[in-house]
Amino acid sequence: MVASDRISAFDVVLPRSIPFKGQVLNQTADYFLRATADLVPNWLLNVPDPNVSVGLRCEPYPVEMVVRGYLAGHAWRQYRDGHRVLCGVTMPDGLRENDRLPAPIITPTTKAHQGHDEDISREEILRQNIVSEAEYSQLEAYALSLFERGTQMAAERGLILVDTKYEFGHIDRKIYLIDEVHTPDSSRYFYEDTYQTQLQTGEPQKQLSKEFVREWLIVNGFQGKPGQTVPAMSDEWINQISARYIELFETVTGQSFQRADTTDPLTRIETNVLHSLSIETNA
Repeated sequence: MVASDRISAFDVVLPRSIPFKGQVLNQTADYFLRATADLVPNWLLNVPDPNVSVGLRCEPYPVEMVVRGYLAGHAWRQYRDGHRVLCGVTMPDGLRENDRLPAPIITPTTKAHQGHDEDISREEILRQNIVSEAEYSQLEAYALSLFERGTQMAAERGLILVDTKYEFGHIDRKIYLIDEVHTPDSSRYFYEDTYQTQLQTGEPQKQLSKEFVREWLIVNGFQGKPGQTVPAMSDEWINQISARYIELFETVTGQSFQRADTTDPLTRIETNVLHSLSIETNA
């Protein structure tokens, strides 16, 4: 799997790529997949290049397990509009944007092959037999366990893991964690040291996630709806997004980001992958 520098929002691939975004996602996912391998088997076998991961090919479950610890993003927008039930989960009255929820909740979505993913409840997943009850219960347990570990790891770095999504697959019905995990594309982080102050004053939280890209698109009139056009993205804005991605990597991992050589990325990737395969073949 090659992580490119393309970026999407509202299920639309935006027209300009973000320098080093693919490397950030790949290496962040590598960091967290290795750090959570004791909780659930995952697909990762090897990372032969900054943008490449080699792993098991699994049959994916057609749902995404979204875990929320705070009322933010899509959940807040639904709550603000008067909804108190999200994906079959009832939320209490009287919450403010970015409030911590009484306990983490799972708000699954369908994993669409085309178009937008859609909210769905546990009950509807079972009713439609999208996933068997036994397997879905295991997915829920894995998701909550991963969220707890992610929360602990974020706290060690002065961050709050607000919400995230997990994808799972199987090989001969054995469940594996697949795709990325706890990256800026799949997760939202707040800074712990400013959280309470921002919450009390009603100011936007300082956060590390892709949400700032979505917010910029919304302000500029784009939410992926028919007839809408992606606003122009300036070089300055592209560089700001890149810097935010790199900041997240360094903050959540505690590691210094080493920019890969992008002079000829295709040749670099091909060379590294073939070298890795030759080592495996001769081992």
